[in-house]
Amino acid sequence: MTNIGRRTLLGTAGAALAMPALAASEKERVLRFMPQVDLVTLDPHYSMTNVTRNHGGLVFDQLYGTDSTSRAQPQMAEGHTVEDGGKRWRIRLREGLRFHDGEPVLARDCAASVRRWGRRDVLGVELLSIADEISAADDRTIEFRFKKPFPKLPEALGKPGAFMPAMMPERLASVDAYKQIPEIIGSGPFRYVASERLQGVRNVYAKFDGYVPRSDGKPDRGTGPKIVHFERVIWTTMPDQGIALAALQKGEQDWWEFASQDLLPIIRKDPALRGEVLETEGNCAFIRFNHLQPPFNRPEMRKVILRVLDQEDFCAAVGGADPALRRPGTGFYPPGMPDATDAGLDAIRTKLTDAQARQAWKDAGYNGEKIVQISPADYPNVRAANEVLADLLKRIGINLDYVSLDWSSMTQRVIKKDPPEAGGWHIHALNVPCISIASPLVNSRLRGTGAEESGWFTDARYEELRGQWMLAEEPAERRRLAEELQRECLAAVPLVPAGVTLQPAAWRADLEGVLGGVPKFWNVRRKT
Repeated sequence: MTNIGRRTLLGTAGAALAMPALAASEKERVLRFMPQVDLVTLDPHYSMTNVTRNHGGLVFDQLYGTDSTSRAQPQMAEGHTVEDGGKRWRIRLREGLRFHDGEPVLARDCAASVRRWGRRDVLGVELLSIADEISAADDRTIEFRFKKPFPKLPEALGKPGAFMPAMMPERLASVDAYKQIPEIIGSGPFRYVASERLQGVRNVYAKFDGYVPRSDGKPDRGTGPKIVHFERVIWTTMPDQGIALAALQKGEQDWWEFASQDLLPIIRKDPALRGEVLETEGNCAFIRFNHLQPPFNRPEMRKVILRVLDQEDFCAAVGGADPALRRPGTGFYPPGMPDATDAGLDAIRTKLTDAQARQAWKDAGYNGEKIVQISPADYPNVRAANEVLADLLKRIGINLDYVSLDWSSMTQRVIKKDPPEAGGWHIHALNVPCISIASPLVNSRLRGTGAEESGWFTDARYEELRGQWMLAEEPAERRRLAEELQRECLAAVPLVPAGVTLQPAAWRADLEGVLGGVPKFWNVRRKT
């Protein structure tokens, strides 16, 4: 299949924004970064978008972090003890932690932050549901008392994906989780400079001199010491791929988070630039349904999409022409992750033809009703996946209303339960880091609790199997349960996997210490 709606590339490179070359002294002090999409929401408990998570990683810290092996390591925590058969945890904070307003980080701040996070994130909701108490035993000790053992508490508190469990002052953590906090105060290595924000264009961060990095370990994803070498980090939103490349080539920008796969050969030929895949786990595209509204409230309808969708098409559209950047054939847990499995996939590897899919839709009860698909015009990778989806839906006879809107508007529309004709939606494609959906613990997109993240999908059987997986200690039993979970997903179809792609980043060759994974702004420095 031919790639549909490929991104604007070299044609607009000559129209690059006119910016003065960085003075030598400024180059040492300032790191200039181009994020994947505009930062719309600043509250990490409020938004599940990847760009808000990346922003949160600068400003806020977590009690635990997740390393490149998906293991949780203490971050703000000094360590923990477990008693009462796993039902009582005491987490001890490191000394010297401070918020950006100068106040010390206390256990009561962290307890309030966990409770606020738990009201929005589906994993947090689960944690709160079995917690008798989350409190401060003293200024540096957070105590969790559970109704039953919760062995993966560090992994939950070190969750690497969206809706990050960010620690904030108690006064902010007391704000309703469905309202955004009025100011951005964390305890991370950077302060957010709200006075310099220009919505849609610029966000600014300043080094927090009061931050005390861990003294042990080495930087690895979200773990280890976070040592900052730049005084300021400036994010500039540049949705046009050609303009972004030109700004990088001229030295007007230092780092491009989502470099176009099509432009990677040009980047790699330029001795002043580096182009590599930092998120080596990859990004997974998938089709998300609104499970509240007909016709996708019925599994028969969702199964047609599962049976006809060809992951090769999506991987080619998002990942470009290089086969090394594409991983089609993925199941419900991303390849390379401990819980990835091929269980049950043979049944769907023989795809329906378009004609067979059209008949299957009719047999399932489709009568030509309008289907609303939403897509962000200013988010190239996600837009590319949605254009392939739209083409597929039209080919199999869907009366499609394709709604293209900006990313800011889309993030608001996807949380609406209203009927599509009243501002809701039926279906859309999304692209998320594999690390954020790596396991039954953190993969909120598959949860059967009726949560917003899963398109309000409900499935008691999935939740029962996941509960067993949570308590499984033997690797063989965990593997068996992961296979059962995937088979349940194949039967109920909470979403449809559309393949994994590797997303290159690009940066100036005079930078060193760029860490793997999602963007981290510590450890990186200018070569001397």
